[in-house]
Amino acid sequence: ATGVNGAKFAAEHTQAEWKALFDGDGSAFIKEYSAKYPDAAEFLNGDKFKKFMPHIKDFAVEYASDSGNVPSC
Repeated sequence: ATGVNGAKFAAEHTQAEWKALFDGDGSAFIKEYSAKYPDAAEFLNGDKFKKFMPHIKDFAVEYASDSGNVPSC
């Protein structure tokens, strides 16, 4: 729904920015990415996203723009 691969996605923010976006219930992440990708808004606001959110956060922080890491996906 976004057309963005994992590496490009993770590089959109620094580690600190990702942590702030996902802080608490992830509402800042949901707000930003629902606006950026309206087609993904339903998923981002649903229960399935809540299940995957910790994994998405871990990936985003691990491969953030300032992490020095590059995912193989």
